Amino acid sequence: MTPISAVIITRNEADNIARCLRSLAGVAEECLVLDSQSEDDTVAQAEALGARVISVTWQGYAATKNQGNREALYPYILSLDADEALSPALQSSIKAAKKAGLLGAYQINRLNFYEGRPIRHGGFYPDRKIRLFNREEARWEGHYVHETLQVKPGVTVQHLPGDLLHYSYAHRREHQERLRRYAQLAAARLHGRPGLSWKMWLSPIWRFLQTYLLRGGFLDGTAGFHLCRLTAKEVFLKYRWARQKKAP
Repeated sequence: MTPISAVIITRNEADNIARCLRSLAGVAEECLVLDSQSEDDTVAQAEALGARVISVTWQGYAATKNQGNREALYPYILSLDADEALSPALQSSIKAAKKAGLLGAYQINRLNFYEGRPIRHGGFYPDRKIRLFNREEARWEGHYVHETLQVKPGVTVQHLPGDLLHYSYAHRREHQERLRRYAQLAAARLHGRPGLSWKMWLSPIWRFLQTYLLRGGFLDGTAGFHLCRLTAKEVFLKYRWARQKKAP
């Protein structure tokens, strides 16, 4: 059986960390939390549930996750965010893969929740992510908000049944706050590129039409409408701020 280290990065995740860690019981031989100066009781909760906690200076999403991979006890990494948890079906499939002997990397379906409701349309599901991998065969890359796991060429990627449950936004105001931060980060990357003026207007409209109408976001009711609407708003702010000489 191949042992694994679950690696989680945190900052002020007291509302989420216990659910995340409890879902890893019996699945991961180690739970490693890299905490970036949390001001709530994230660290106390994590330690009470048996996690090993390392206090780190925030380096960005990719760099901090890579540090966690290096600090882990075992080569095979199960990478989670604090607001994610394993479904029972995913717990079972990971255990089965470990028993058979892990090989290559593993892709997982992520099911996003918005204001407590699962979102299955609008292009937000299955939202496949590679989250179980050998740290010698993959690393996180990206300097801004949307870090990406880059797997070395030739590494086999298999699919694991079950869902990774992502409790993204419990309240709409939380989404409003976070989209502004994400838009600022993305704007810094886009600053100075051509065509920003027309993209500022056309891209948000297309994003809303694509997610809400063409991909069936309306089937998720009110939650689907607000998720698609605010996702389009983030696109608008990203291009608007990228046009400014100085980010807000």
